[in-house]
Amino acid sequence: MTSSPQGDREKVVSKLPAALWQDLKVRTAQRGIALQDAVAEGITAWRSLGSNLSPIETAGAESFSTWLPEGLWEAFRADASARGVSGIQGLAQSVQLWLDSNPAPAVERPTIPKRKIICNQKGGVGKTATAAGIAEAYAEDRNALFPVRASKQMTETGKEPDLEQLPGHGLRVLLVDFDPQGHLTKQLGHEPADMKGDTLSKHMAADKDRGDIRDLIVSVNGDQFGGRLDLLPASQDAFLLDVKLSSVRVREAALERALSPVEGNYDVIIVDCPPSLGLSMDAAVYYGRRRDGEQPGQSGVGIVVQAEDSSADAYSLLVSQIEDMRADMNIELDYLGLIVNLYDARRGYIATSSLDSWKAIQDPRVVAVIPDRREQREAVRTKTPLLAYASNSEQAANIRALAREIA
Repeated sequence: MTSSPQGDREKVVSKLPAALWQDLKVRTAQRGIALQDAVAEGITAWRSLGSNLSPIETAGAESFSTWLPEGLWEAFRADASARGVSGIQGLAQSVQLWLDSNPAPAVERPTIPKRKIICNQKGGVGKTATAAGIAEAYAEDRNALFPVRASKQMTETGKEPDLEQLPGHGLRVLLVDFDPQGHLTKQLGHEPADMKGDTLSKHMAADKDRGDIRDLIVSVNGDQFGGRLDLLPASQDAFLLDVKLSSVRVREAALERALSPVEGNYDVIIVDCPPSLGLSMDAAVYYGRRRDGEQPGQSGVGIVVQAEDSSADAYSLLVSQIEDMRADMNIELDYLGLIVNLYDARRGYIATSSLDSWKAIQDPRVVAVIPDRREQREAVRTKTPLLAYASNSEQAANIRALAREIA
């Protein structure tokens, strides 16, 4: 045993079955408690029992260490010896006792599905990859740990914050590919809907030949998503959507009407918008408005930009459209924030000064600076979700931090 610098704890080394250790790491992260405190609580509870628990299989146990209050480990070992139980067996029972007494918290499901509208009038800023990554992060397994940046963005020095291992959100997520180019659909390994058949555009235009929108939805592969991540594919007939919407009653609500039959199946709906300022964009923005009884920031518009001048011009046009809609329709619409994507300080003054300009806006504020990394491009090439292709990569950790920031 080794005394801690604080003098009130000592380091103990033992062994613990690998599966039990993993369960302990996940559960303490889920409940927001320090692992060492959970072990101390489990040992204290085990020592108070009037009889031994059923044995736990400890064959193949791996080295395990933690910091416990001074004297607790020696007292525990003495109790284990008196009960005829090995220290490893007693520790395993203590950990299992804590796990049984502290079940995993239930996933908090919103009464109104959160609606994240990811947009920019300018193409090529990485909007589609950002929308997909956020959706993937929300759908990841609640009972597994994934690397997440400890901070939402790079520090002022440009150094990456440390990583944390945190459980996934475990939410049911629908990704809507609202861009007729269908990049999101193709990146996730699916084909756009046949424009001769049923499509999202036909539902928005109230076409008499439309079917059940549920039949359009497909599942996105990835073990960590556990069937919780779905996609509503794009279709090329969306190129003509603005023309069709011009004759639709209350056209701003067209996307909401189309998606209303499936909203109850999801906790989060993420819309990847086209680089457009037309009527379809109005429908997407209206869909992200704050509904009655919904808390601020649950839904809204996230704007993806790059640290260069043309992004600033496109941003101004988009914000003007959003603000006009806010005023004309008297709706509450929240900005989720600015997402500075594909950032590379090595590009020099243009990149660094542009980043400073985005940060200076303050409202909406910069919620993430996502560096330009190869993993995202490789995932697109292989038509695989980033968080499935490179789950432990730096890019995946950054995307998870963003998802938590705008949750």
